[in-house]
Parts: sequence; structure tokens; C-alpha cells
Amino acid sequence: MHQFELRARRRGFNTIAGVDEAGRGPLAGPVVAAAVVFPSDYTNGEIRDSKKLTPRKRESLYTIIRNDAISVGLGIMEASAIDRINILQATLSAMKMAISNLSLRPDYILIDGLNTIDLPVEQETIVRGDSLSISVAAASIIAKVSRDHIMDRYHVLYPQYNFLKNKGYGTQEHREAVKEYGRCKIHRRSFKIR
Repeated sequence: MHQFELRARRRGFNTIAGVDEAGRGPLAGPVVAAAVVFPSDYTNGEIRDSKKLTPRKRESLYTIIRNDAISVGLGIMEASAIDRINILQATLSAMKMAISNLSLRPDYILIDGLNTIDLPVEQETIVRGDSLSISVAAASIIAKVSRDHIMDRYHVLYPQYNFLKNKGYGTQEHREAVKEYGRCKIHRRSFKIR
């Protein structure tokens, strides 16, 4: 889980940020990106792809990462922005925002996926990066837990959709609620609800 960070350090880079997102697929809510910079010698064998962790474990690691990281940045693009510029561009904008919200400027960025970010910083894209890089995996946890917290707050405003349980994803229950109540303010109009 440290090979990409180690290779970047051997090339002379010092401030390495891992970046990932949560919420590309849901029918409602924002896409949230996170950027995480760890100390150069940081290790934690429990940090892995957020999708492979239980909600309780993600919450626990969220706190640990927040405490142990040199810096954590968040970027949030709401449903209206996703509808306006499309989910890929909204995701890249959220990632750019997350990098900008770090308390220090990285000189190297590790990105989960195939697309680079429009920033004048050396970057490396990693397919399945959240399973291969500790800083990208940490970013996946921060993004996922942060988005879950947002959806929990939206549940209070729109309880009929049960965002507390589905987090905006297109479960059968969620789709049926949309049929019954229509879309609310945080639904993505550009996403089809069958």
C-alpha cells in the first residue's frame, strides 16, 4: 500500500497527496472528494479501500486519519452542479477543490482512476488506487464518511426517501419513494430514475 508513495519520494517529491471521491453513482446528493497527505514514514495496516470496510470501521479510521494526517482537504459538488457540468467534470472539480483545501500545497498527487486534475502539479492516476495506495485509500475513507454524514443530514430534511439508509443510491425503496413523492431539491435531474 506504500509503493506509489515510496516511488514518488525516490523521485524527489516530498508532499504527496492521495485523492479519491465518493458518490459518483447515486441518484441524489453531492459527489464528495478528499485529499490526504500523510507524514513520509506513516503506516497503518487497517487503511484500505472504503468499500471493503464496515461503516463502523470507516468511522473509526476517519477519526484516525484526521488525527494522523498532515493535512486533509474536502471538495463537494452538489447535485445542481452535477446536472450542469456532468458527473465526470463535477468529480474532477471536487478533486481540485479538495487539493486546494489542503493546508499545504502538494508537489505530487496520486489520483484514483484514469483522469488527471486541472492543476499545475505532477500527477499519477492509478486504476483501483484505493486498493493500492495508502493515501488514496485514506482519501476514499474521508470522502465516503464525509458524504455519508451529509446524506444523514439530508435525511432529516427529506425523511420520505430514507437517505439515512440508502445514502442517495438507487435502491428499490428509494426509486419507489421518488415515484410516490417526486424528486426533491438534492436529486440529480440528469440521472435516470427507472
